[in-house]
Amino acid sequence: MAVHAHPDDESSKGAATMAKYVSEGVDVLVATCTGGERGSILNPKLQGDAYIEAHIHEVRRKEMEEAREILGVKQSWLGFVDSGLPEGDPLPPLPEGCFALQDVDEAAGELVRLIREFRPHVITTYDENGGYPHPDHIMTYKISAVAFDAAGDPERYPEAGEPWTPLKLYYNQGFNRPRTQALHDALLERGLESPYEEWLKRWDEFQRKERELTTYVPCADFFPVRDRALIAHATQIDPEGGWFRVPMEVQQEVWPTEEYELAQSRVETSLPESDLFAGIRDT
Repeated sequence: MAVHAHPDDESSKGAATMAKYVSEGVDVLVATCTGGERGSILNPKLQGDAYIEAHIHEVRRKEMEEAREILGVKQSWLGFVDSGLPEGDPLPPLPEGCFALQDVDEAAGELVRLIREFRPHVITTYDENGGYPHPDHIMTYKISAVAFDAAGDPERYPEAGEPWTPLKLYYNQGFNRPRTQALHDALLERGLESPYEEWLKRWDEFQRKERELTTYVPCADFFPVRDRALIAHATQIDPEGGWFRVPMEVQQEVWPTEEYELAQSRVETSLPESDLFAGIRDT
């Protein structure tokens, strides 16, 4: 089970991994916390479209359906309302009733119910910083942490179904410095322009803490599937934008994996891993 904040997050974080496991017969479910109702229209070709602006919730649902079919996964909505990304100094208050303002324990009950229904062995989500500090990403981490601990406890959320204990919890860490630096260097070595120069400068400016990369899943064959799923989120992704400026063959040769941080494990495993199910398959 991959727990994400908005439709499109599943296609930009761990999508090739999911497609790989689907191809191997693994049952994969994306849990989408919000409908992405307050997301900005980021594709310049669709900005100013009156229909999209008036029906953004419906449009993003249709985009999610297309991406789901491309990846071959199942998908469920938890039903929370997008919090939006507050901007300004000082930051404005979050909208009343939004996901990020929900009681964490109460909101986690929805995820506990889904975990007990789907019965995953592995759950992926964001770290405590949300991957980046969007309030919905941080809230997604919070309810995932609670639900991972609570789903197997019969005394917690008794109304949410029969207990089920997931075995491993991972944080998506696909946007990591080693990968970014490797692709940047490879592009320059080939005489190509790199879209990562500013990213790397900002990494130093923000003094971002480096996360421990414990798990490298080989999935280069599924990078094209990932990109197709991402492009399906047309309101969010410009197909001519920065996401797609690194030639596919360079990506597949230089950095053929997606990376994760093992946060909790109830089975024995040795690091580094190349499989989210390491320690589970043998048992």
